[in-house]
This record gives sequence, C-alpha cells and structure tokens, in this order.
Amino acid sequence: MNSAPIEAAAAPTAVIPVQSERQAMDWSLVLASQEIGVTIERDLGSGRWWLLVAEGDLETARKAICRFRLENRGGSWRQKIPGSELHFHWAALLWVFLISLLHVAGGASVQGATFLTNAARHGEWWRAFTATWLHADAGHLAMNAILGGLLLGLAMGRYGGGLAGAAALLAGAAANAIAPFIRHQDYNGLGASGVVMAALGLLTAQSIAWWRHSWQATRLILAALMAGSWLFLELGTSPQGDILVHALGFGLGVGMGGVMALLPTRWNPRLNQAGWVVVLLAVLLPWWWALRR
Repeated sequence: MNSAPIEAAAAPTAVIPVQSERQAMDWSLVLASQEIGVTIERDLGSGRWWLLVAEGDLETARKAICRFRLENRGGSWRQKIPGSELHFHWAALLWVFLISLLHVAGGASVQGATFLTNAARHGEWWRAFTATWLHADAGHLAMNAILGGLLLGLAMGRYGGGLAGAAALLAGAAANAIAPFIRHQDYNGLGASGVVMAALGLLTAQSIAWWRHSWQATRLILAALMAGSWLFLELGTSPQGDILVHALGFGLGVGMGGVMALLPTRWNPRLNQAGWVVVLLAVLLPWWWALRR
C-alpha cells in the first residue's frame, strides 16, 4: 500500500472511491481547501485509488466534491481522451478556424496587422496581438494549426477554456512585444508559433500543482519540467522559425501555468469566466485598432 497524506485523517475513517490518480489529487485539494482532513491511498496490486476522511466529515466531503464536479464539468466542450488522464477542450478548434479564416481572407495584407519592430517600439502595441493570427503561407498555417490546435486544446482541457486561452494569447503577444528589445535589429514578423509554444509551456507547468500536496513531489515536478523543455527543443528550435519568440512564449507559458496550477480550484469557474472576457478583448481590440490604420 502506498499513501501520500495531505493531512492526517481522523479515525474512524470513511472511504471515497476515485477513478484515477488525477481525480484523487483534484478531489483531495478540494477537501483540503474546505479544511477537511484527507489521505490519498492506492492499492499497488490493483492500481485502485481512494480517499480517506473522518466519518464525521464524510457528508460535508461529498457535498464539496459534488459542487466541484458541477462547477468544472465544462459541458460537451471538454472531453476526456480515452486511455489517458488528459482532457481536450473543443474550443481550441475555434482558434484553428479563425487563423485559417484570416489566412484565406488575406489578413496578412492588412497594413496595421503584421508585426513591425520599429512601429511596435513607437506605440503600435496591437501589432504584437494581430501578428499571432497571421501566416506567411499555407504550410506555415498548417503547421501551427495542427500542433497549436492539439496543444491549446489540451491546455484548455487542463486549466479551463477561458483561463488557458487568455494565458496563451497574452503570452504569445508578450513574446512578440519583448523580442525586439532583446534582438535590437528591425524585422517583420507574423505567425501563431508564440501562442503554440505558450500552450506547450502551460502543459509543462501543470505538474507544479503537485506541490500543493507535498514538497516531496519536487523530483517528479522537475522531471515533468525537463520533459516539457525537451519537447520545446524538439518543436520550437527549428532554424526556419523565430527561436527567440518561441523561447519567450514557452517561458511565459511555463510561468503563467505554474501560477495557475497553484491557484485554489474553487476559483476556477470565475477565473474561466474572466478569462473568456480577456480572450474577446485580446482578439477584438487589437484588430479594431489595426483596421483603423
């Protein structure tokens, strides 16, 4: 028997069955946030997981878990991937549709939309956002749409559609805005790869949530961060791409994902609602400014 205590459960105890390690982690955090003592246990033989709580806390624990499931059910947009602990949020396909639509409509020809470093330095802030929706050719679009649709969908499935969507869009735009102050020379840029790498960073950072259970999880968290960094080196360091923007997007994604992973789970519904508002503003306001030029 392998156990990972969150807080010692008082005897006599009651058992709450769970379906997976991920569910055990999530539910234990919910109970801990309600100051309910809980212990995670696993049968190494069968691989089954369960939670132990004091009998007097059982009804309160069940109600807290029920509220959590209702608040985080996500409807049909968020679906579990069979055979894994991952969830995919179908709202990511809306992002794929929009970048494809803008490419077909000739969005790159809009004078104020591409990222021009000199213009950005002189206050044309919206270019950092609008450039993330534009692509040079069909191959460039296809690569970002396929990889980005997958990574963004998984990140949205982990953190919630609004929260992950806002984080990825803001990190991608911030990567564009920061890069000229590091590189110094003037250049033109466009492409969603900063957003894509930010989504990879968000996924890489999800393991940081384990610190809410125990600092003994540090070795596992470092291993997960190293795995995500290896994926970045494989996907984000092509000589044909803007490696600096990719690295900035990935690093910002890891930082934002780490903060999001440590936030109390009871905040998720309201944070995701606010996140969708940020997504709308991050799309509509920059394009409004660009089209005014």
